Amino acid sequence: MSFRALPLIVISFILYNAIVLLDRGGNAAAFLAQQVLPVPLMTGTLWLTWGDLIITLTMGLLFIELMKATYTSSASLLDHGLSMLVFVACLIEFLLVKAAGTSVFFFIVIAALIDVMAGYTIGIRVARRDLSIGSDH
Repeated sequence: MSFRALPLIVISFILYNAIVLLDRGGNAAAFLAQQVLPVPLMTGTLWLTWGDLIITLTMGLLFIELMKATYTSSASLLDHGLSMLVFVACLIEFLLVKAAGTSVFFFIVIAALIDVMAGYTIGIRVARRDLSIGSDH
């Protein structure tokens, strides 16, 4: 199995769980609101909390996953299947684990859902295009 077949959203899933598990206070929402690197904005507020960092990372990984969905190979089929497993694991954790009931984790779940839907949709469209190009010759 190649690393290309691994869904990258799992990195956000693991990072979120690691951060929440390392939090000794037990309040995931408060820990995610802590400043990682205080970046002052023009309004005077400080930005870049743990939650902001995880969401930014998740959106970047989602973009890469969408680019990976345009390739048709056996590794992409495995990637789509594993993406579905990541989404199911995220959804179950969101519904059943108290520490996962935050808006940050909700965005990870939504990114995993978009990865699954876009992966299959883009994969079908690319396969149709490949078949129509091949039939012309």
